[in-house]
Amino acid sequence: MTRPPIPPFTRETAVQKVRLAEDGWNSRDPARVALAYTADSQWRNRSSFIQGRAAIEVFLAAKWQREQDYRLIKEIWAWQDNRIAVRFAYEWHDGNGDWFRSYGNENWEFEDDGLMRRRIASINDLAIEPADRLFHWALGRRPDDHPGLGDLGL
Repeated sequence: MTRPPIPPFTRETAVQKVRLAEDGWNSRDPARVALAYTADSQWRNRSSFIQGRAAIEVFLAAKWQREQDYRLIKEIWAWQDNRIAVRFAYEWHDGNGDWFRSYGNENWEFEDDGLMRRRIASINDLAIEPADRLFHWALGRRPDDHPGLGDLGL
């Protein structure tokens, strides 16, 4: 299976890869998202260590049950050869209706076929008031004309 764009990345293909990842995560479909990773992909997500596509799918299903009405924006930070660094923010609420904005950075490493073999994510959560939310598009893919992180001052 090949997952274009494939390394080595140019600025254009790295930006494309980041947007495709954002679109996938905004689908909140664990099975769809897990297909972007190698069968033995290694993750560090906050303090969780996850290995393998099946474990990633289980992790994401639990994440999106907990993090409701999830909306994500990713932005490229740097790239070289088969690696991409990303910064991101996402908004969500818990089962009590309390809203949060989670900020973080990810380091990605890819196989030659474009599947991600390693994802290292550092994430911090900030409680926000509903009036402070910035991500208001309908659930799913962020519209092309919606501001990115830099435009929003994030």
